[in-house]
Amino acid sequence: MRHDDPRLPTSPGFWRSPLRGTWFTSVLGLVLLVGITVLFVTGLLSYAAYNPDLAPVNDQTPDKGALGFYLFSWPTDPYWLYRVTQGLHVTLGIALVPVLLAKLWSVVPKLFTLPPARSLAHALERVSLLLLVGGGLFEFTTGVLNVQLDYLFPGSFYPLHFYGAWVFFAAFLAHAALKTPAALRAVRGRRPDEEESVAPRPDPPTVSRRGALRFVGGASLLLLVTTAGQSIGGVWRRTALLAPHGGADPGSGPNGFQINKTAAYAGIDTQETGEEAWRLVVTGLGGRTVRLSRTQLLQLPQHSAALPIACVEGWSTADQWWRGVRLRDLAALVGYDGDPPDVLVESLQRHGAFRRAALRANQVADPRSLLALQVNGEDLSPDHGYPARVIVPAAPGVLNTKWVARMTFGDL
Repeated sequence: MRHDDPRLPTSPGFWRSPLRGTWFTSVLGLVLLVGITVLFVTGLLSYAAYNPDLAPVNDQTPDKGALGFYLFSWPTDPYWLYRVTQGLHVTLGIALVPVLLAKLWSVVPKLFTLPPARSLAHALERVSLLLLVGGGLFEFTTGVLNVQLDYLFPGSFYPLHFYGAWVFFAAFLAHAALKTPAALRAVRGRRPDEEESVAPRPDPPTVSRRGALRFVGGASLLLLVTTAGQSIGGVWRRTALLAPHGGADPGSGPNGFQINKTAAYAGIDTQETGEEAWRLVVTGLGGRTVRLSRTQLLQLPQHSAALPIACVEGWSTADQWWRGVRLRDLAALVGYDGDPPDVLVESLQRHGAFRRAALRANQVADPRSLLALQVNGEDLSPDHGYPARVIVPAAPGVLNTKWVARMTFGDL
């Protein structure tokens, strides 16, 4: 069977839609140019928020080399910083899915063009296109699955998404450099419905190109509306129908706000967290160590802070009132009377990632950084980290360790 047989996708006659054209593809491409750039920048900020240079604890990505450059120590002000940057990253990523799919649909005939390479330059362009399409589908798919807490892919999401992002964005930059000037000319130079279809024998149109764009835009708007509420919070949380935490009822009372891992899921044994059994082990300068019961922690100076919890999946809580012992006061107990150092926090949890997390000295020093014992005027519930948990302004949720068992202050 010849490759130009109209029954095969390698034949131009196989593709019959009258919507495909330079203008339609260019508009979608320019939207993605802006959107994906924002996604990449907010993705880098999310990477920085983990303070990946802290020991090998917060980031265990193997062989990252120059790609793992350390941006800066993540700040604690404004306290809602990670809530906004990660909420934007996740919400925009989901809203762009219809645009990405429409863009791929508009250019899919080119993927079947024969011969596959007419010259070296053409071969390099086809390779970059393959990396662009494959990388885009991989990044968006793994991102959506992570938001839905469906880890169907092999390996850890963190390094997979990290490496995938660099491959995708490198191909994206190359493609944008080649195609953006032509796309701008196409958008400025003609009316969309005056442009001829790229299909040699197009079917009769059933919708205009503007109508198709409205459909894509409407789909993106629908995804935006049904996702953004998980980051905005309040009454808007009820609109987040596609978010696993957005539309769920977290219960009522002082502990009635979202969680990622329950105590049962984390393998927390209630016998370990009882008043008689649990002790917080704090180690510091020169190996100095103190062991504190929950009652002893409650006898130390107590401080309060209104802070949200924001997670990498894009969901966040409203500000909750936390009360407990300042991290810098715990550092002072073990010899750090001046500026406190970094700290390694270890949890009782047995299952799931981030059983250990490290915090930078600037996070420890912030007066709002607490080892929280209570929230909203009541003791922490088991699911919120009883007997004690860390809460730090602007930090990703996974660094706000629950069920804390040990804290080690010192250079990590």
